[in-house]
Amino acid sequence: MSNIREKADLFDKIIKDTGITKYKYTLVNSEKRELNLESGDFKLFRTVFSNSGSIKVFKDNKTGSASGNDISEEGLKGLAKDALVSAESSQEDPAHDIAPKVDPHVFKQGVLEPDVDKFIERIKELLDTIAKEYPLVKVFSSIGSYDRYNWFSRNSNGTEFEGFGGSYGISIEICATDGKATTGMDYTGVDMINLDTPIIELGDIRAHLRDIEKSLYPESIEGKFEGAVIFTPASTGDFISSVLGNYISDGVIIEGTSQWLDKVGEQVASDKLTVRLDPFDERINIGERATSNGFLSEAVTLIDKGVLKTHWLSLYAANKTGRPVVKNTGFDLIVEPGDKSFDEMLSSIDKGLILGRFSGGNPGANGEFSGVAKSSFLIENGKIKCAVTEAMISGNLGDVVKNIRSISKELCCNGGAVVPYIAVDGITISGK
Repeated sequence: MSNIREKADLFDKIIKDTGITKYKYTLVNSEKRELNLESGDFKLFRTVFSNSGSIKVFKDNKTGSASGNDISEEGLKGLAKDALVSAESSQEDPAHDIAPKVDPHVFKQGVLEPDVDKFIERIKELLDTIAKEYPLVKVFSSIGSYDRYNWFSRNSNGTEFEGFGGSYGISIEICATDGKATTGMDYTGVDMINLDTPIIELGDIRAHLRDIEKSLYPESIEGKFEGAVIFTPASTGDFISSVLGNYISDGVIIEGTSQWLDKVGEQVASDKLTVRLDPFDERINIGERATSNGFLSEAVTLIDKGVLKTHWLSLYAANKTGRPVVKNTGFDLIVEPGDKSFDEMLSSIDKGLILGRFSGGNPGANGEFSGVAKSSFLIENGKIKCAVTEAMISGNLGDVVKNIRSISKELCCNGGAVVPYIAVDGITISGK
């Protein structure tokens, strides 16, 4: 990999020679060591090196940006020129800015020297365990990788950040078959910064294996009813993301379309719900250390026991609206656990659904959503009756977080988020 500091010093000179006086940029070197397996056999082991650069420039209350994969001298000249041309053709908007100066920081995270042999052993162990304990599951492909990066960021206020990091990751593509019936494909995976634990015990891998075996003979739901839905950790993460995007993110606050526009300090959700973004949580492998605005990242509580604590605003949106900036532009999601086990949650539901994945369009401005329930199961009388097909769910995001009946003690930690099961009342479930 190229010396990123030398590239940054060269870029500074190019920027100055171009006549740019206000700017921020980031340069990245990365390395990927990838293992590909098909049907349990190793097919490919390769190492790929890559570079990237991005720059944002400011001129007369205008801003422009450019990015690319060439950080040679000519490539950097092209980035500076393209960003300046972009700024000159943009609309004036004084809300665009960069953060005040921050003292230099160097961040080191994860595993910087991989143990490839042990990683291969863990992957083999995973595949052997699946074959032994989940005989109906077929692993079509698995991709393991070790990813290492070095990034460097500067801005014209004098801020300088450098980061080093590395982690292991694996994803698997699976289906189930008994020789007569075959399920559709499913995917799961995790990121790791150590190899101390068997991969099958991490994230929600066992849950995916268990559920796909139970999905061989799905049944259709007849008619429509209102019931409770247990969101699995994967679907919980998706729905919480939709809630944050629909109610407290830059766009909806700037446009004034958010249903929670003037709700900071008020109860907007069940008192069971607490949502944080915390890049420093020990369960988050490679958390954000510096924001895209140029701040040092901070942990932030967005919803505390149902009370909205802040909107999730970048520096631009904060300047545009006069509201506080949040120094966190990552998505290091932490949803606090509840006091019920999954089995207790299940046994309390007369009729409803366990939602594995949701497939639908973006919710409306008022939070209304509708889509297909995938990898899902019908609940009747506190028990799982069957896997379902052609099932739909609909509701309102605001009502979802208000109508939480319970949150699980169990948490899924996949390296990038920490999320429980959440049971919600009042969801419309429909079939044929």
